[in-house]
Amino acid sequence: MKRNLRLASVAALSFTLGVLLARAPISVRAAAAPLQLAVIDLTAIAPDAMPTPTSLFPELRSKTLVVTDGMSLAFQTGTVAKHYHADANEVQIVLAGTGSEWLGDKQVPIKPGTLIVIPKGTLHGNWIATSQPLELISIKTPPQAPGDVHFAP
Repeated sequence: MKRNLRLASVAALSFTLGVLLARAPISVRAAAAPLQLAVIDLTAIAPDAMPTPTSLFPELRSKTLVVTDGMSLAFQTGTVAKHYHADANEVQIVLAGTGSEWLGDKQVPIKPGTLIVIPKGTLHGNWIATSQPLELISIKTPPQAPGDVHFAP
């Protein structure tokens, strides 16, 4: 009797989980290709080898170097308008140049070696270079969806 009750409970639980999983939304984003071994010399990336700016960010050149299921990494130079990402966290590493960036409601100084952690939903951008053009590494986790750029009013 206990065995039958246990079997019925497991069957009912399995059926319920199956129904819930069958109704769960299916992600439309394809899985990224597995990482490949790479050595990238960032100092060898010339400005003219960078992709041209887009209409969304007309003053920014951004070259995506790594994409995985959990993050993307880009090399960036130029400037961007104040914006936030609703669904992606961002980590920036300043490689070259000095200046400032808006983070939340204040402007902070940045220089080579500065690491900036930007939780999703945090207003940031409007980089202002005070020396050579700013060069940064931008890591987004999860990878930023194309429509996840929301400009400051």
